[in-house]
Amino acid sequence: MAPKNRIIIDTDPGVDDVLALLLALSASPEELEVAMISVTYGNVELQSCLRNVVALFHVLEKEMAWRESTGRKSSYGALRAFKPVVAVGAEHPLEDELLMADHFHGADGLHGVHEAHPNLSPADTWLALFTDGDSDPAASAEPPSYSSYFTPSKFAAHKEILRILEEEPKDTITIVAIGPLTNVALAAAEDPETFLRVKELVVMGGAVALEGNITPCAEFNCYADAVAAARVFALTSPTPASTMPPTIHGKSVLPAYPAKLSRQLKLTLFPLDITTPHELRKTYFNEKIRPLKEAGSPLANWTDTFMNGTFNKIESMLGDGSEPGLSLHDPLCIWYMLTRDNAAWKPVPKPEDIRIETCGQWTRGMHVVDRRIRAKPGETDTRLQTQPQDPMDSLTLDEVPGDTMGWLSVRKGNRINRIVESPGVDLFADVLVKRLFD
Repeated sequence: MAPKNRIIIDTDPGVDDVLALLLALSASPEELEVAMISVTYGNVELQSCLRNVVALFHVLEKEMAWRESTGRKSSYGALRAFKPVVAVGAEHPLEDELLMADHFHGADGLHGVHEAHPNLSPADTWLALFTDGDSDPAASAEPPSYSSYFTPSKFAAHKEILRILEEEPKDTITIVAIGPLTNVALAAAEDPETFLRVKELVVMGGAVALEGNITPCAEFNCYADAVAAARVFALTSPTPASTMPPTIHGKSVLPAYPAKLSRQLKLTLFPLDITTPHELRKTYFNEKIRPLKEAGSPLANWTDTFMNGTFNKIESMLGDGSEPGLSLHDPLCIWYMLTRDNAAWKPVPKPEDIRIETCGQWTRGMHVVDRRIRAKPGETDTRLQTQPQDPMDSLTLDEVPGDTMGWLSVRKGNRINRIVESPGVDLFADVLVKRLFD
């Protein structure tokens, strides 16, 4: 039976990214196929992010062997049924300075897990999997056994994204982007029409009616490459040029999109507004993990290190003695992919015109929504509704004097499908832990 959903995960593995990857790989083959893991910089620098992905497969190999030897059930059907491509992407933002979140995730992105568990970390030759044999003699050595779970690519991640989208039928691949959107923006710029073959782009990022987590206004992923995020969001617009980020000194590192595209991008947004309340609490996690650690589970011992490192960091940030909880930002996007047919997932009533600030001194990465109550002529004029390609004389019907940025135009602005409700804020932590460890 073919999987209900086939996905590419674009990720910058720190802590919650790794939980998201584990959740995806723990799915049944009927639920989900991970076709590709596209690695980008973000929580830590690119090579550390890649190392964390490779280490994850190394740990899972040991976990599957341990479960078999102890007679435990071996879930992780998607891990065993499919073999995702792993490709390395961007090292830095398109135009901004490099920003990392190692202050929260630790220098290696996982709170020192490689030093704490050297037996659960891949040998240093892992990098050879992603380089040419001519440039690295170690690349010709026999690949490690854990690499049987994935296919390393020697091509840039955005090119692999385009290859998969071109080779697979239209509307069969969803991209789940849980890091800065640089790789996604590079793919969209290189070949917009191939990129628009994607079924849906699910984005963890932004803050709409909530404060940011990296600045008072901005969420980390969008702040880390605001220009990339703005370019990707623009593809949801009937007129992408209306929301493209302004160029610096008249130049941009990427080309503009063609004036006419075959269709708009469907973008489903998971901002902090929806992800933050979905928490995994320290006491609950430790109660569930303790018997597995004592029994010798490699996965339990590995995750225990970075999860409790994270809980301790949150505890120090709160400083009030309250029990720390990790917001499950990235895993929530995977839960959506596993249960997207559940009617409890509620989007906004109609797609929103959410735009991303790319130039503000204090507001870069901010998600801007027009909260003014103003009439939009195009929503009431039937000529614009039924004949959107009317000649130029009808375009004036969609214009409002003084609205130079097109906030009141139905032809301009982005169309973002923002999620506002899930199947259960209090339910998800239990679902996650059971899927990863039972």
